[in-house]
Amino acid sequence: MEKDVKILVVDDEERIRRLLKMYLERENYIIEEAEDGESAVELALRNEYDLILLDIMMPGKDGIEVCKEIRETKATPVIMLTAKGEEANRVQGFEVGTDDYIVKPFSPREVVLRVKALLRRSSSTSYLQTDTSSKDLIVYPNLTIDNDAHRVLADGKEVNLTPKEYELLYFLAKSPDKVFDREHLLKEVWHYEFFGDLRTVDTHVKRLREKLNKVSENAAKMIVTVWGVGYKFEVMNG
Repeated sequence: MEKDVKILVVDDEERIRRLLKMYLERENYIIEEAEDGESAVELALRNEYDLILLDIMMPGKDGIEVCKEIRETKATPVIMLTAKGEEANRVQGFEVGTDDYIVKPFSPREVVLRVKALLRRSSSTSYLQTDTSSKDLIVYPNLTIDNDAHRVLADGKEVNLTPKEYELLYFLAKSPDKVFDREHLLKEVWHYEFFGDLRTVDTHVKRLREKLNKVSENAAKMIVTVWGVGYKFEVMNG
């Protein structure tokens, strides 16, 4: 039986919260609300949500700060709501671990579609995977990626990744020993092309390595920095 999907909607405008709540409840999602950054962090750390919809521009603690604090301990999928022309904020959002963004003004239907897409990609929906004879598997000596269930095992232990961290690892692991530059990774993993700031890729690689390293040093070493170029996934021998 499928479990209820819980979503936290964070926006300082009540009108937007009410609109999102109405459309998302039609999909039978359970919606909780926060009107500022402080209460958003408190709720996100205290409860288990399947997804967080987070406004970037809020008085006091903004969406960037909220996402940063959540990412210190949790991999909950986050969709950032940004206003038009906030390109720099979006870059910042990706850096601190946002998985997707939606530009205001938005169509509520688009929000529902993006929420569904992220929930499908997110590891928090791995409970939907009941078929144990999974076909879409990548298996290396210290690392197994089950793409059907969106699960990563390092030395047999599960690694809790955000959807973007997972997609980055999966993309690299699919092409072992192939070197990808940061621009290519941004385009393929984030589906986002912008000029200038490529730290998004570096911060995600750093986080990915740290999480793998807590479970398996050998798995973490498979993500290799190619100086002056980018990154590759290297299979260890022996």
